[in-house]
Amino acid sequence: MKLLKDCLFFFLIAFIPAIGNARNPEEPGHEIEVTLNGFRDTTLILGHYFNQRMYVDDTTRIDSNGKAVFAGQKPLPGGIYVVYLPNQRYFDLLIDEDQHFEVKVDTADMVSSMQVTGSEQTAEFNKYQRFIIERQNKAKALQQKLQDTDPDSDDGEKIKEQLENLNQEVKNKWKELTEENPGTLLALFIKGIQEIEIPGFDIPEGTTNPDSILRIKRYQYYKNHYFDNIDLTDERILRTPFFGRKVENYFSSVLPQIPDTLLKEAIRIIEISRPAPEVFRFLVSDLFNYANDSQIMGMDKMLVGLAEKYYLSGDATWADEEFLNKLEIRVKEIKPTLIGNKAHDLKMQSYNGQYFRLHELTSPVTILVFWDTDCGHCKKAIPKLNEIYQEELMDKGVEVFAVYTQGDQPEWTKFIEEHGLYDFINVWDPYRHTGFRDYYDIKSTPTIYVLGEDKKIIGKRIAVEDLPGFIDHYLSTEGR
Repeated sequence: MKLLKDCLFFFLIAFIPAIGNARNPEEPGHEIEVTLNGFRDTTLILGHYFNQRMYVDDTTRIDSNGKAVFAGQKPLPGGIYVVYLPNQRYFDLLIDEDQHFEVKVDTADMVSSMQVTGSEQTAEFNKYQRFIIERQNKAKALQQKLQDTDPDSDDGEKIKEQLENLNQEVKNKWKELTEENPGTLLALFIKGIQEIEIPGFDIPEGTTNPDSILRIKRYQYYKNHYFDNIDLTDERILRTPFFGRKVENYFSSVLPQIPDTLLKEAIRIIEISRPAPEVFRFLVSDLFNYANDSQIMGMDKMLVGLAEKYYLSGDATWADEEFLNKLEIRVKEIKPTLIGNKAHDLKMQSYNGQYFRLHELTSPVTILVFWDTDCGHCKKAIPKLNEIYQEELMDKGVEVFAVYTQGDQPEWTKFIEEHGLYDFINVWDPYRHTGFRDYYDIKSTPTIYVLGEDKKIIGKRIAVEDLPGFIDHYLSTEGR
């Protein structure tokens, strides 16, 4: 099914759900009666939001009178639900503890016409829906008027003041509803859609670069308080259209894409959610997948950290044995190659019979490349690496420790001579004594690692063309 989307206009939320109240304990399960005009003898769908998607919970028939009932013996988990119409329009219901109520809707204007019976909170939230729509319409008209007016003129200033007043009205309504409805899903939702407010910071006079310091202070506050309005211990937050997006934005946009930072913050947020098992499970799975899917170099450090702390420790009770076994193997394979680890030493024989040890090289940077003559990509990449090395890297003291991964010495020697790879340290392991495939996770060739002078891994699986820029940046930051 096509995913439902929401949008933001000015300060106003375009998706506006309705909410339930306390359920009568004598009425188990749920029974939600929906009456629509214009639809007869067709299907109506009830779904819920989860991680920026909509999942179907139930389907029912609209009878000849336009009435449909969603019913079940078990209560629905609290959250924002979607009533999806046959014409692909929809409206939202925020269902909490009260799950026995009726909704009548005129499909010409579903929010304004909605009548709710049996749930005070749902009816109260519908008033809020109407309030928001009215402010949206006023804001849209004022924004259009401002486009046709000089914003610095008296008229422009008046329009901006009116917009600010609308903004303040909405904030006042949020404050009123959260204070009057503590503990409800209505309050949870309204608080969750609000951005945190960053306080002013006083920068002492005479401070060097005061604007930069102010930006840093504002960023640090925003980062540290990003989830202040999100209750990570309330499982109802999962079934809202904003929670998954908030988490994604924090890790992809707010935080610098540094594996150590991301891992630290992931653990911090996950640990807050421990009292709520469903939120805990979502965050562990979602952030593990974020690390696993990332194309950023070194993000496997985040993957390994989360795997060891939650999956391989037994905390991820939902994971099946097959997955855990495969994950344990994969963690063992990639852990030695994490950026920051010291590369495993290799003592190998060169193509002319000498022996070289990786850790004996004293170059400021070593390119460690694994390749073979039968690899189509290697046939292009290795000569290109030689060209780049000769033109841009050799004069900077960089060494290339080139490991031939196969056992056909004549073919290897022929390739070296044909392409003039004489400035590489060309080595191999004909008797497979070094275990290089295990220590360097060699599953395909060419595989490239970049090592610092201390032989710690500073880069991995970098395209040949990107090596000069990467190495130049490293050498400049190291003060060389």
